[in-house]
Amino acid sequence: MTRNGVNEGPPRESGMKRLRKLRASIAERGLDALLVSQPENRRYLSGFTGSAGWLFISERKAVLATDFRYVEQAKAESPGFEIVRTERELRDWLPGLVSDSGWRKLGFEAAVVSYDSHQKLSEAIEAKKISLELVPAIGLMDHLRSIKEPEELDSITRAVALADTAFEQAKRLLRPGITEEEVAWEIEKLLHQGGSEGVAFEITVASGSNSALPHARPTEKRIRSGEPILIDMGARVKGYCSDLSRTVFLGEADKTLRQVYDIVSEAQAAATERVQSGMSGSQADELARSVIDQSGYKENFGHGLGHGVGLAVHEFPRLGPASCDWLADGMVFTVEPGIYLPGQGGVRIEDLVVLTNGTARVLSSASRDLLV
Repeated sequence: MTRNGVNEGPPRESGMKRLRKLRASIAERGLDALLVSQPENRRYLSGFTGSAGWLFISERKAVLATDFRYVEQAKAESPGFEIVRTERELRDWLPGLVSDSGWRKLGFEAAVVSYDSHQKLSEAIEAKKISLELVPAIGLMDHLRSIKEPEELDSITRAVALADTAFEQAKRLLRPGITEEEVAWEIEKLLHQGGSEGVAFEITVASGSNSALPHARPTEKRIRSGEPILIDMGARVKGYCSDLSRTVFLGEADKTLRQVYDIVSEAQAAATERVQSGMSGSQADELARSVIDQSGYKENFGHGLGHGVGLAVHEFPRLGPASCDWLADGMVFTVEPGIYLPGQGGVRIEDLVVLTNGTARVLSSASRDLLV
């Protein structure tokens, strides 16, 4: 929510609900408090969108510590949080913040906090001889954010619609001679014009043999007739992302790649129709992978089936051969099998789905027409 250009974060009731869930998880792990530093997690809990800050969440406290640049912004975006202005280095303000708290075990986001930051935290605590243990907390925030609330799903759905519309408009721009970079720039402009806050990630436009690179970046290569064109794009609404991939051909498609397209389409349909709440990420991945393996392209599908999407474009759960993440109602994730033939081209089809009543509901509606 915004007012006078300032983000107000999650509605008050949702914010309190999130804190209650987090506090229950903190207690279950035997922690006194959790230090939150990942930007998406900070925003999810407090609504704060600044680029620098720390949250300290305990049973009774909800503290947002940030520097001079963001204090007033934090006050506007994070009602209900105690705002602490940080001064100079970590060692100058952290001891004062935690010394009177009575905390003995402070959890931190082990997958986020760098070695350097951990060292500085440890040094700040030791310098003042504070009896406080830093305890790695893995996956705590990931699980909390994975189940989307109605207002989150609304923002994601709107971001999906923006990407769908921009894709349909972008297809009309495709012609022999236009460069990948030019198409990517036009897509970005279309997203902004449609109301997107920005792109969810760097847009991929990869033609010809470049489409065999799953994470190709747009180049100065000019698109030619008959080539596959892989487009991967996403919008943002209230911070929430969408993620869409389509592969099209400008003119007649190569026979081999047309067959590959049909296989990928079949694999995606199999996964979308059969994925269920209660499955593991590896079981979901196998739904599509078995189709591709049986078609003789086992070695050409080298990434996972999908990933969660929310405030970050890649988040929990993971859907891949080694994933032990369990799927549940309310999760939003991509279904994006692909086959990539080095030197020839690649095909990927990607939709965003939400698990509802045990099965997947597709959010994307962009056309799948093979030829443009």
